[in-house]
Amino acid sequence: MITEILAWLTDPANWRGEGGILVQTWLHLLYSLLAVGAAVLVAVPLGLYIGHTGRGSVFVVGFSNAMRALPTLGLVILLAMVFRGSAALAALVVLAIPAVLSGTYSGVRAVPAHTVDAARGMGMTSGQRLWKVELPNALPLLMGGVRNAMLQVMATTAVAAYVGLGGLGQILISGQQTGAYERMAGAAILIALLAVLTDLALAGFTRLLVPRGVLLAAAKSGTRSRWRR
Repeated sequence: MITEILAWLTDPANWRGEGGILVQTWLHLLYSLLAVGAAVLVAVPLGLYIGHTGRGSVFVVGFSNAMRALPTLGLVILLAMVFRGSAALAALVVLAIPAVLSGTYSGVRAVPAHTVDAARGMGMTSGQRLWKVELPNALPLLMGGVRNAMLQVMATTAVAAYVGLGGLGQILISGQQTGAYERMAGAAILIALLAVLTDLALAGFTRLLVPRGVLLAAAKSGTRSRWRR
């Protein structure tokens, strides 16, 4: 079986054309990036607001748990009936939002109280404390939420193939229909490899984005819950 999988992966004919590995891998990556990007645009501002004001924290917990309980395939089919071609992408956005929202909210709430109090004592306004103190300190957990969302979306983007959007899931489904198990296993390996490489890229981006002092402080003292306001 391993020999057959390697033969399928190394056959140049399987990498060319619209249904080839290169095109389908690009579509898989594109759908994942678009879904997580849209989730970031929605969830980060909402998480910052809830974490900064403390209003709606119950909503974050309830919404996140409710979204994680939804079956992925059922959600895709439901949205396919409503949004047609963009159904799978909309479903992936919905699935990515809880991880990003929870990461952003937790990041803001985990900023040490004495740090925020010091900023308040310096005369910073509420907005200045959010953008200059809370957001930079929340970046490690915020980016952790983005990485979790990307891994989840990358793993479930295969479902997009059921509504005709393509991606590596299309190769997996066609292999199932024809009984080509080496094709199915090869597609699964490519999905896992793509997820690992994307996570490594996001880890590198996190190191560039987060201030070095915040990284050192987090490594030294660990993340602590903040109880204030």
